[in-house]
Amino acid sequence: MSKTYKIAVVAGDGIGPEVVREGLRVLKFAAEHWGFDYSLTEYPYGTDHWLATGGENGGEIFPDEAFAAAQQHDALLLGAIGDPRAPVGLIERGVIGKLRWEGGLYINLRPIRLYDSRWCPLKDKSPQDVDMVIVRENTEDAYVFPPEFVDKGGPNEIASQPMRYTRAGTERVIRYAFELAMTRPRKQLLLIDKANAVRAHDIYTRVFAEVAKEYPEVKTDHAYIDAACMWMVKNPEWFDVAVTTNLFGDIITDLGAMVQGGMGVAASGNINPGKFSLFEPIHGSMPKATGKNTANPVATINAVGMMLDHLGEKQAAAAVEAAVAALLQSPKVKGLKAGLHSTTEWGDMVLEQLQLGLATSAAALSS
Repeated sequence: MSKTYKIAVVAGDGIGPEVVREGLRVLKFAAEHWGFDYSLTEYPYGTDHWLATGGENGGEIFPDEAFAAAQQHDALLLGAIGDPRAPVGLIERGVIGKLRWEGGLYINLRPIRLYDSRWCPLKDKSPQDVDMVIVRENTEDAYVFPPEFVDKGGPNEIASQPMRYTRAGTERVIRYAFELAMTRPRKQLLLIDKANAVRAHDIYTRVFAEVAKEYPEVKTDHAYIDAACMWMVKNPEWFDVAVTTNLFGDIITDLGAMVQGGMGVAASGNINPGKFSLFEPIHGSMPKATGKNTANPVATINAVGMMLDHLGEKQAAAAVEAAVAALLQSPKVKGLKAGLHSTTEWGDMVLEQLQLGLATSAAALSS
């Protein structure tokens, strides 16, 4: 009897519904060909819903009852959140922030893989040079705690927001990174912090050294965030697995996205291992492109692949990644920028490549 997964969907703002549509086409194909079932629960939350329910006069962002119901699913696929019609950060914190922080999704997992040299802005770098995973802590640091303003708008204004870390939060993300490094051929793990200037990061330094004793097979190294950004541009081949804080992880993974070809291909998982987790493209909502069918949905399709892997559908996940890789290596792709191929054309091409992969595998088995 096939397994049935409960998938929540928040298409969100801007291009979110368009890229999610293509991701769900790939999910449907995977279910049909790898023998599992799924049910979808679509949630309307985003800026349009907030405005329709009152906006600044009490509009809904993500009601607690719906939030609790969403967490009863196996996974959630998110499109994009953010719209200039809402105050900066309001919808983002109320939807994606709430899911991460209140949902306990303490791992932000960001694979950074270059599929073809054409897409890398760095000179003389090939797919063999760009194959890394950044493990970003997802529930602590400056993002989580509320800001404080003194004399707001006045000549002596002071604004502050604490960078706060716990032993439990630090250890669990570092331990996850060591476990991940053990599954990769090179078994290398880099700690990225700024402990020389932000002395609170000493907790990362100490915990990393303690946990490392339990993983003697893993080769460890350390870099401050400024040096890590420099080396990612100069020598991305040095990176295998890296672990870092919430704030620095946000920065360096966007840099990694550009190294691999841009936001249109970069996906992430917001993970509580073995439990409800969230998968999304890392790009924004591109409000100006809404409804134009020009957005590149490959990042969302990659997020679906990550979701399949999290659910235990390893064959389907590997097939999705292989199809994306083969497509982006093929001459039929003109480029990765929005508009060079339509959103639906991208979806069609991925599905065609999936079908071709299945046919090739079947032919190999029969020969």
